[in-house]
Amino acid sequence: MSEEIGKKEAVSADSPAEHEKYDQSFLLKDELTAAEANKVVLKLAGPAVAEQLLMALVGMIDMIQVSRIGPAAITAVGLTNQPMMFAMAIFMAINVGTTAVVARFIGAHDIKSANETARQSLIIVTLLGLLVGAVMFLIAKPVLLFMGAEADAMFYGVKYFQIVSVSMVFNTIQMCVNSMVRGAGDTKAPMINNTAVNLINVVFNFLLINGIWFFPRMGVTGAAVATAFSRLVGCIMALSLVLLPGKRITVSFKGGYHFNWDLIKRVAKVGMPAAAEQFVMRIGMILFTRTVSGLGTVVYAAHQVAININSLSFTTGQGFGMSATSLVGRCLGAKKPDMAEKFAKATSNMSMFVSLGVAALLFFAGDKVALLYTDDASVIASSAIALKIIALVQPLQSIQFVLAGALRGAGDTKWPLYSTIIGVWFFRLGLALVLVQYLHMGLIGAWIAMAVDQAVRSLVIQYRFRSNKWKHVRV
Repeated sequence: MSEEIGKKEAVSADSPAEHEKYDQSFLLKDELTAAEANKVVLKLAGPAVAEQLLMALVGMIDMIQVSRIGPAAITAVGLTNQPMMFAMAIFMAINVGTTAVVARFIGAHDIKSANETARQSLIIVTLLGLLVGAVMFLIAKPVLLFMGAEADAMFYGVKYFQIVSVSMVFNTIQMCVNSMVRGAGDTKAPMINNTAVNLINVVFNFLLINGIWFFPRMGVTGAAVATAFSRLVGCIMALSLVLLPGKRITVSFKGGYHFNWDLIKRVAKVGMPAAAEQFVMRIGMILFTRTVSGLGTVVYAAHQVAININSLSFTTGQGFGMSATSLVGRCLGAKKPDMAEKFAKATSNMSMFVSLGVAALLFFAGDKVALLYTDDASVIASSAIALKIIALVQPLQSIQFVLAGALRGAGDTKWPLYSTIIGVWFFRLGLALVLVQYLHMGLIGAWIAMAVDQAVRSLVIQYRFRSNKWKHVRV
């Protein structure tokens, strides 16, 4: 972080009251006990985990509603998700950079630079969101064909893809604002924001898919319209968190706007490896999805049901990982690397403990949950086996999420990229090719490859974290 900007633009936050405003009174202490560290982690991680859990549950409810239309509808939505996630990769990378840089500035008491970083990121994300959304709208049909969609899935998929593409800019703005607010240490506001969005999505899914009350029966298209509307509401709510004065992060456009290349370079320095990570992961996921979709619509429907249920397992890791990103970034901004390490370890331990409960649910009750999606016996049986396989690596998956979040908070985004290249490309794709194509193990082979990928990525991330080199990365 530039010393010149830090000295020139810093806003004093040395008083306990000012630290408390930004939820970082812990930085006033030279050392924290384990109990104190756990308390700070829980305060920050609680809303983040609840937010991720709610999003996963709503995603499950969405898919359950769509699944009632039939396996082709499940496949259409599932095949749309991967290319959409690929398109979102650049925005996720900007958000990683924004969170890390804002957290550093907040930790260094430089509120003015934190606000300016937020402003620069918001403008860039808005412009890119409009451009990428337009491109995705135009290429919807060829993308779904490339993904291996059969005629029945294409029937539902193209219009769904196009409607969701139109709403992409709203989603990117909401995600960007939430990332900067989390960087400042506020996980409650993003939780409230996403809670409202997801509840709106669920309600309008129910109304528009099924044609309840005076709403037309729109099926899969109704699910897309519900998603678009909820994203619009979420965008408006998110902007209120930064455009209104007196907020934790304040974005103002008074006096005009110009690109601040120094801040943009800082965000890019952290974000570019994260962008590469996302692109590598999403290309790998798309190829992996094509491998599974080649097994047929019914098999892919079982895969998508299991993926949807498995999203529950991501909630704790991602929620605690967000907390680790913010805490590590602020501690390093305050020149307290040992405290950053203590928070990362405390966060990882908590997440791993919770993940054991999720693992038990997936292993012992996966078939019961799958029954909520469909009454197709083959889909339920295949989904249940897949969930048993992935349950075995839940603790390792949880550690990977959290410690990767800690590395990102430190600005050390290259190693999450390396872990993704090794895990996704060499193990998930390579092993899936052998098990599915050559040994003909079908969906079971694909999910064994997924489990090995998660384990390998976890080991790579743990190796980097234990080296302590992340403590010295400059942002």
